[in-house]
Amino acid sequence: MFRKFFATDKGLSGTILRVLLGIVIFPHGAQKLLGWFGGGGFNASMRWLESSHHIPTIFALLAILAESVGAVALIAGFFTRVAALAISVNMVVAVALVHWKVGFFMNWGGTAKGEGFEYHILAMAIGVALMIMGGGRWSVDGVIAKKLKR
Repeated sequence: MFRKFFATDKGLSGTILRVLLGIVIFPHGAQKLLGWFGGGGFNASMRWLESSHHIPTIFALLAILAESVGAVALIAGFFTRVAALAISVNMVVAVALVHWKVGFFMNWGGTAKGEGFEYHILAMAIGVALMIMGGGRWSVDGVIAKKLKR
């Protein structure tokens, strides 16, 4: 059972997708968890998610962990499917609560009130692909699957 969970495509596609998604998502998580890149840090992020968006404490915590710990896990290819699911769910919630009302397009010209959801769709699509194919070559999941095969 666990071997199938860790099994992964041996190609480079999964590797490229997981590493790049992890790199793109990590700064957002680091803002919320650590206060890096101009973020408010953990306490401010928890307060913001709970008060502005009425997200229950446990789900606010899971959102922060998905973007920070989940991004690092993706880069390493460790629990790839779980990390990809967590990030995909995070993107769905972000679209539903914040970005849907702004529209599809990102705010490249600075003329809209917020950012659209085109970025989120790409992150969700990559997450779904990773849930299907696994972490690809050079992933911790692949090493675990190989050991479980013996």
